[in-house]
Order: sequence, then C-alpha cells, then structure tokens
Amino acid sequence: MIVTDPARDKANWRMPDEGAPHAATWMAFGASAAIWGGRLLPAARENLANIAKAIAVREPVNMLVREEDTEIASRLCGPTVDLVVQAIDDVWMRDTGPVFVIDPSGRIGAVGFNFNGWGNKQRHSLDAGVAKHVAQTAKAIFVKAGLVLEGGGIEVDGEGTAIITESCVLNPNRDLGVSRDTCESELSRVLGLDKIIWLPGIAGKEITDGHIDFYARFARPGVVVAGLELDPSSFDHGVTKRHLDILRGATDAKGRRLDVVVLPGPSTWRAKYDNNDFAAGYINVYVCNGAVIAPEFGDATADRKARDTLRELFPDREIVQLNIDGIAAGGGGIHCTTQQQPR
Repeated sequence: MIVTDPARDKANWRMPDEGAPHAATWMAFGASAAIWGGRLLPAARENLANIAKAIAVREPVNMLVREEDTEIASRLCGPTVDLVVQAIDDVWMRDTGPVFVIDPSGRIGAVGFNFNGWGNKQRHSLDAGVAKHVAQTAKAIFVKAGLVLEGGGIEVDGEGTAIITESCVLNPNRDLGVSRDTCESELSRVLGLDKIIWLPGIAGKEITDGHIDFYARFARPGVVVAGLELDPSSFDHGVTKRHLDILRGATDAKGRRLDVVVLPGPSTWRAKYDNNDFAAGYINVYVCNGAVIAPEFGDATADRKARDTLRELFPDREIVQLNIDGIAAGGGGIHCTTQQQPR
C-alpha cells in the first residue's frame, strides 16, 4: 500500500480531456516473442506501426523502442515516427506511461501511478520505470501518485469528472487497504477531479481487471459512449448492462445528467488471430488532433455502425478505422497503446 500526504504537491494539476489539443502521442514498440509468442508478434508490431503512422499524420509520435528493435521499428514505422531508445517490457503505453496533467500557468506534469503489472500478473521491471523516463524526456514535472493504477483505468471529461471501475482501482492487487475516500482524495490531488462516477467493472476475467477504456468514454463533457455486450453468455453482458444503468442515472461535476450513447461490439470478427483474449469492442479508440483512430473487425454492419456513431459524436474529426487484430488478440486496443501529451 502506498500512502501519501495529500497536502504535498500543492500545484493545481488537472488532467485535460483526451480531445484537447496534443503536443504529442507516446507509444511503445515493445512486443516481444516472450510475451506475445512467435505467431502474434509480427501482427502486433505491424498494428503498432500502423496506429503510429495514422496518428503521425496529425501530431508528433514518440515511440519507445529497445535498442535491438530499432531497425525493424524504423522499417515498419517509417520516417514520420520518432524512435526513442528505452528498455521496455511491452506495448501498453496507456498503462505504463505517465498520465499528463497541466496547471493554470501552463506547466506540464506527468503523473506516475506506480505500475505493478496489473497486480503482478506480468513481468514489469522495465515498464515500471517508463512513466518517469517519459516525464523526463518530455521535460514535464514528474508527480508521483500515492496509488497503484494504470492510465487505462481513468476516463475524464477535462471539467472535473472521472469514470473509474472499482474492480481495477480498488483491487487489493493494486491498493491493498486503500479506501474509496482515500482513493478519491489522491485522484483529486493529482488529476484535479471534483467527482468520480464509479462503475463496478469485473475483476479476474482479464489482465486489467476491467479497465474503463473498454467500457465507457467521454466524447465530450456530458456525453458518454458506452459499450454493451450483446452475448448473454459473456461475463461482460451483465456488467455492461449494469454500467449503462449507472451512467444513465449519473450526473457529472457540473450537475449535468449524462447523455449516454450505446455502442455494441461486433457480432463476428476475423478468425485468423481469434483466441480467448481477443478484445473485440469499439470503445477503445484514441482521440488525437483532428481524428479518432478506431478499430474495425471485419463485421461490415457493426464496423459501419461504429464509424457512423463516432462521426456523430466527433463531427469535427476524421474517423480512421484500422485492422488491429494482432493487438486485439493480445487483449488490448488502440487506446491501450497510446498516451497523449497535452499542448
């Protein structure tokens, strides 16, 4: 358990909405055969490169890469992606990297949430140092949080409201003995939150214990796009229905009742990399400057519905859909591989 004095670090930090202007995106070219296996490794690397190149059209992309992987990373990513040599374990920059914050004077902070491999489920000795390294490289003020958490477990509207799952943040494999009140106080200190909407999530079914970025995302303040698992046999069916009930009855920090847009996942997907960990859902998108980078899974009807819904939610941004089957087979999505640095 990590305990801090909430009176320290008096800077008035605030985590901006993901749709606010970015200075850059951070990623990690960290897939390895040891974790991904020889069959998935090429697909994961190609997916990472395609995500990075799609974002790099619109803003700088800084890609962490092991020294021994620089040649293949350079070949796949091309000249528009900046490679930063750093020892890393895996690809999930959303969780290993810092959560960037700003203060009223415009200073950039980078919150380190003491990454522990999602409750010590995976080796992480190198990735545990990524948040501080990225903060230093970005010339941001490193802010050490008093919680063990991952960026994929936090969703904010930029105006003081967050949506977070209990199954992740209050899990004893991260924060043993930490109460909800203590958690809220610390998140308020480092992220500038006024209200947290708690969803139950579900623990133990996949490595993250139910990250919010596969369940519900702010399209803008007051508007949430939420997933719904249509398969009654799935462990997420009842969970996502419960989440919708909570969100529809919730208000944000400004007192607004949330407008909840439902975005179900695909009914089918390409079989090539299908496995028990395959993460087939449309919520895990990345909002960068001028675009939303989103997945497609080969279900023509569902892919089109997702694209049309995202166009309605983000009318001023281009919707770019990518095949990310390799990344999905590793249990993640586009959002999981990215971390925004605000301008």
